Amino acid sequence: MNRSTLANPESDAIIAGMMQKDVAPGLTRRDLGKGLAAAGIVTLAGCAGAEPEPQAEAPVDDDVVIVDPHVHMWKNDPKYPWPESMRKPPEEDALPEPLLALMEQNGVAHTIFVHVIHYLWDCTYAAAVCKQYPDKFTGVCRVNPESMTAADDLSKWVEEYGFRGVRLSPANNERGDWINNAELMDPIWKRTSELKVPMLILTGTSRLPDVSKWIEKYPDIKISIDHMASCPIDAPEELKKLTDLAKFPEVYVKISHTWRYTKGEYPFRDTWDQVKALYDVYGPDRLMWGSDWPAVENFCGYSKALALTRDEMDFLNKEDKRWILGGTAQRLWPLPPGAVG
Repeated sequence: MNRSTLANPESDAIIAGMMQKDVAPGLTRRDLGKGLAAAGIVTLAGCAGAEPEPQAEAPVDDDVVIVDPHVHMWKNDPKYPWPESMRKPPEEDALPEPLLALMEQNGVAHTIFVHVIHYLWDCTYAAAVCKQYPDKFTGVCRVNPESMTAADDLSKWVEEYGFRGVRLSPANNERGDWINNAELMDPIWKRTSELKVPMLILTGTSRLPDVSKWIEKYPDIKISIDHMASCPIDAPEELKKLTDLAKFPEVYVKISHTWRYTKGEYPFRDTWDQVKALYDVYGPDRLMWGSDWPAVENFCGYSKALALTRDEMDFLNKEDKRWILGGTAQRLWPLPPGAVG
């Protein structure tokens, strides 16, 4: 796979029909499997005895609380069945225990578990993991954006299962046109506002003007634009669509996926100008790093994804890093009791 090749982000509607890829643009399920193998993550049948490769403990200041705002997990288990439309379920599991080991090795206090689209709109596995490890994981659910029950489904996941956010993924093509359907969108955005939970947006820059209309209508919702809206590093016109959203004070950006957009090797210096441009307009208190584990294991790995912001980006000062590594995420997801200490 050519890491510099960018595919359009997939919408929930696309995946519902095809179920061929994870939501990370350009990452196939096979890519994820290779990354899981590289990280020492195996299937249920072979999970005993398999552990992540040992790594040195990170030199993190004691007063910097690191929060990873973006991971996915799943498990081959009849208790959490794959949807009928899933043509080929993932062979490898992405379980919490290897991730917890990585978090401990790298000084990460808490992680936001974004429900993976493999399960479509059934978020029960994510709910079970967050219930099992409440001091380590906070969940973000998904709802079917083309369903008239989406708002009530969101209420169910938040009020009954404890999720603290919802993710929408409008594709760049006609399959994502539901983002402009007021009959579908108004109830979801209104309910998100009423529930006072963040909304994550996975999309490409060409969809940001459409998303902007909803942000303007519901300005109180804290919005996370995931993975810099898949903006290529050499497309200033597209980047402007992302920087234009900075006028909304509750819009935040994950500066993740530099490892996908780069044409070079770690620490991906060719992506830094884009990160700097976002820093200039959003400020550090509206930017977040994010590992996107386990997909990252097929690129630079979890530890380097963190070290990229913590150690490599020398244009960031200590206070900047305090925000980007965890402070900003805590504005969206306050830490639960027991998360630190």
